[in-house]
Amino acid sequence: MVPPAMSQVKSAVDDDERAQAQGGPQPRAVDPMALLSYLISGMVVYGGAGWLLDRWLDFASLFFPIGLVLGVAAGGYLGYMRFLRS
Repeated sequence: MVPPAMSQVKSAVDDDERAQAQGGPQPRAVDPMALLSYLISGMVVYGGAGWLLDRWLDFASLFFPIGLVLGVAAGGYLGYMRFLRS
C-alpha cells in the first residue's frame, strides 16, 4: 500500500511525463547566471546605499555591512520568487 502523499507525488510525476511526451510545456530551467546576477546586484544596490548612508551620517562602517547582508537577502528572495516558485 502506498501512502497518500506518495501517490500524489507519483500522479504529479506521471502528469509531467505525459505533458512532455505530448509536446506540452517543459519545466523551466533555472539559469544560474541569472540567480548570481540577482545576488550581486542586490549587494551592489543595498551595499551602495549603506555606503552612502555611512558617508552622509559620518559613520565608519555601520550601514555598509548591513546593506550587504540585506542585499544578499533581497537578491536571494527575488531569485527564489523568479525561478523556484514559477
